[in-house]
Amino acid sequence: MIEEVLERFGLDKTKASYKPFGSGLINNTWKISSPEGDYILQKINTHVFSTPKDISDNILMIKQYLDRVAPKYFFVGPVQAKNGDSVLEFDGQAYRLFPYVANSITIDEVEHAEQAYHAAKQFGKFTRMLEAFNPGKLKISIQDFHNLPFRVTQYQHALSIASKQRLNAAEWAIKEIDRHFDIVKTFNQVTENKELTVRVIHHDTKISNVLLNKDNGSGICVIDLDTVMPGFFISDVGDMMRTYLSLSNEEETDFDNIQIRPEMFAAIYKGYMEEMDKILNASEKQLFIYSGKFMIFMQAIRFLTDFLSGDVYYKITSTRHNLNRAENQIFLLNKYVESEPVFNDIIANRIKDLELISK
Repeated sequence: MIEEVLERFGLDKTKASYKPFGSGLINNTWKISSPEGDYILQKINTHVFSTPKDISDNILMIKQYLDRVAPKYFFVGPVQAKNGDSVLEFDGQAYRLFPYVANSITIDEVEHAEQAYHAAKQFGKFTRMLEAFNPGKLKISIQDFHNLPFRVTQYQHALSIASKQRLNAAEWAIKEIDRHFDIVKTFNQVTENKELTVRVIHHDTKISNVLLNKDNGSGICVIDLDTVMPGFFISDVGDMMRTYLSLSNEEETDFDNIQIRPEMFAAIYKGYMEEMDKILNASEKQLFIYSGKFMIFMQAIRFLTDFLSGDVYYKITSTRHNLNRAENQIFLLNKYVESEPVFNDIIANRIKDLELISK
């Protein structure tokens, strides 16, 4: 089937070779080597992204805009199939093809602060370059993806239908979520007061969604634009906080291994604000630290909701898997909150350094 797909994209299927590529959990991805060049082929998971053409339309709109206003900005756009479509529907599946960026790598874990800095800078640059683009033109690829009130409503419904056994097992997690409900109150307040500007936001800022230079580790561009939608900057910054600050991810069951690395926070702040300092309003800058609490809390209740609902969304390998994930994120949230004074000092020192430089 892949050979037939490649032919429909105009490649010589008799001379092309392919192999699985990357570590993504949603789409199937292959690296293609052909006489026409090297490419990345993806089969889109239509269970997650039910309208793949909407995603393609979003990417094309962004590409056309950037080609017009910032032609030097490096942006990896899709290759059109022979019929002119950027998403090829074939045999009940949806495929797309991108040029492979030579001398580039992706990584799955942030090992040192320089990586966090380059990633944050690229995500900030992406949003900055699209500051004048109307985000309302973009189609919603996942409805209510980072809608915290919606996730809270799902959680409260799960509480009402959960079995007594699961409620008992989740007693600590439920109490901790209740203890952090001020995060929801803050979100409702800042959105009602329109303190956050709707922008073009990536929404999935894990480190593997940035291409890095293979030789020197510098950032090249952001990739995997399926979740690019209108949103708030706290989604992108918050997801970096959630996934970069601790070396352990949400699958870690030894919670003693979940530790906050302040140098990663400093790197995220430096990289992102180098691009976004003049773009964010004063209220948004005050919410920079809050963004981490927002995303960690939301992911915690998503895992806990799934556990209480009987594990209907996330793949699991044991009965407690989603509960372990939820407890993991709550532990990370507690560590994050404990580190807020350190984060405030980092920001204050960074601002002081910039003021000295400008004098």
